[in-house]
Amino acid sequence: MRVLIDTNILFSALLFPKSVPAGAVLKVSEEHEAVLCDCNISELRDIIGRKAPDMLPEVDVFLAEFQHEIIPAVYEAREIIRDAKDQPILNAAILYEVDIILTGDKDFLSLELKHPRCLTASEFLKNY
Repeated sequence: MRVLIDTNILFSALLFPKSVPAGAVLKVSEEHEAVLCDCNISELRDIIGRKAPDMLPEVDVFLAEFQHEIIPAVYEAREIIRDAKDQPILNAAILYEVDIILTGDKDFLSLELKHPRCLTASEFLKNY
């Protein structure tokens, strides 16, 4: 399965390596195809730079070693999401046929899409 990992999951996994999000990222890496949108990577670096700048080198190491596909943000909407900054990520997930968006973002989780499915880290670990 192709699983797009949202920024909030990546951030939590990096800051808290024994957390549920970290466990979900590990499961994706071991059993599925990890997908990151270029917007998520930029956002992750920005957030880490503001909240934990000493971890920026760890982010670079993680991204270099983590087996993943990078997909570009897509600005043509197919489904609408409330938060405009999430729109290119949702569009990319649909266009590049991602099966699951792994996220803690309520805007994604409230969409009730059949494909891609939007799941929390806990839901993903329980069901996949």
